[in-house]
Amino acid sequence: MGHHWIVEIFGLEFNMNTLIAMWSAMLFLLVLAFLGTRKISIFPSKLQLILEKILGYFDNLVGGMIHEGGRKHFPLIASLFLFIVTANLMGQLPLKMIELKHGEIASPTNDINLTAGLAIIVLVYYVVAGLIKKKHKFLLHEISFVGIISMLVEILELVTRPLTLALRLFGNILAGEILITALLGLVAWGLPLPIMFFEILVACVQALVFTMLTTVYIATAVNEQH
Repeated sequence: MGHHWIVEIFGLEFNMNTLIAMWSAMLFLLVLAFLGTRKISIFPSKLQLILEKILGYFDNLVGGMIHEGGRKHFPLIASLFLFIVTANLMGQLPLKMIELKHGEIASPTNDINLTAGLAIIVLVYYVVAGLIKKKHKFLLHEISFVGIISMLVEILELVTRPLTLALRLFGNILAGEILITALLGLVAWGLPLPIMFFEILVACVQALVFTMLTTVYIATAVNEQH
């Protein structure tokens, strides 16, 4: 991997590679949303059609997994997927071959700080959603010794869920970028291309896995047990 561009502000170190790539991904999505919704028509443009297909898929996913009020969770689910897939692809495309004075062009999701931040957002979201929906019964199903033990086990599970989300996304993206960088160091042309195409697939799959698991966690938190 290349060198990271580290900047110290008020005694704290910031990885500017991650920050700039993250802001670039968000800016790209804002521009894409503007272009896709600027002239909405019953005869959609190619961009509008693509966006409608993607958003329609997640609308159906959320509606099918969350029994009641699933639509209100749709913005988070769709936003997570669009941001993660964009961030993942930033380091998998031929941009990786561009050398910068400071650091490198890489996926912001190859930084555990970003993936952990996304996982914490998911954790806070589904815990709050569960508490709003089920009140104290979200954690404590019955006031008894067994109920208290079950609550402690469930709290442990709540903590480990986002940890696995963060590590899975971070590990897969970082491993792919290390492999591509190593191949570029051996043979600059030709050999890395098949791996790049494979990593593009991995980037999309990992974004989908993160999003679908988030949907499952939210559904588990808010669906009534029968």
